[in-house]
Amino acid sequence: MESGLSGLSFPHRPAASIEVAVPARLHLGFLDLEGGLGRRFGSIGLALDDIETRITAVPAEIVTASGPSAARADGFARQMLAILGLADGAGLTISQAIPEHAGLGSGTQMALAVGTAIARIYHAAARHADCGPRAIAKMLGRGARSGIGIGAFEQGGLLVDGGRLGGNGDPAPIISRVEFPSPWRVLLVFDAQAEGLHGEAEAAAFRDLPDFAPELSAHLCRLVLMALLPAAAEGDLDRFAAAVAEIQNAVGDFFAPFQGGRYASPAVAGVLDWLRAEGIKGVGQSSWGPTGFAFVENASGAAALLQSARCKWADDDRLRFMICRGRNQGGTVDMGFPMAAAGDSRRR
Repeated sequence: MESGLSGLSFPHRPAASIEVAVPARLHLGFLDLEGGLGRRFGSIGLALDDIETRITAVPAEIVTASGPSAARADGFARQMLAILGLADGAGLTISQAIPEHAGLGSGTQMALAVGTAIARIYHAAARHADCGPRAIAKMLGRGARSGIGIGAFEQGGLLVDGGRLGGNGDPAPIISRVEFPSPWRVLLVFDAQAEGLHGEAEAAAFRDLPDFAPELSAHLCRLVLMALLPAAAEGDLDRFAAAVAEIQNAVGDFFAPFQGGRYASPAVAGVLDWLRAEGIKGVGQSSWGPTGFAFVENASGAAALLQSARCKWADDDRLRFMICRGRNQGGTVDMGFPMAAAGDSRRR
């Protein structure tokens, strides 16, 4: 099956059903919040293999949605149908959903899943020049600052985007992708009683940001280019983790006035402090959090760390822990074919 929608010819009758799965992502930090070169933000991120949003869509007369995050899926479906000028509906069944407002990209990934499914079942590419992930994100108002979620859907891996250019509304392009080393694991730390900034509060925070020193942007970009990416390419966890920690500390301190500290959740912050004391260098918070993370060298080390964390916080109902792998493939459409398995060269 084709991986993209651009420039394809389809029959006019709707498809019987489409299943779309979109991976969660870690957002490891911004690179340039000052934007003096014309592009603003710039992001580093990682697609995750064990948390995803998965939906099945069928053509219908009205829009219905069931399952986790159904209200959000319903809204994106109605928006997408209106943009495409379709009077039809869609029946959406969400079997899995990325936790909302946890810093794992739930909104963008749901928009991409729903938008892709609707474009596919109604063969929207027959009438629209581009209904690929970047175009769908723009249609549905996603990717306003980071392109990492779109890149995770398109190709997976460890990703860097090049920031938003001026006010043209286009999502940031992915400018670097490195395979995430397969032995490495990610320990995730969840706080069930906290949410990261989102909606109007998030928009207000970005409007009120103080000046971001160009010198700091230059340093962060150098860290990514000369430390983080080469370390990942060579499987050097110590150097990778040290770069992640330095980026996280700088960006976390910059956003601290808007989230109550370097980390949004005091409970997660306590776990990250413990991890550092245990010798784990590459720790931080994904996006606005509250989800924290730590990079671990292999599966056995991650399992031991997971067991220790669960024992230490056994009486704390708000904290939950999980081990994930990085994902070096994009999302899947229909029968499980990877997004990058076939030929829409314009997505590259």
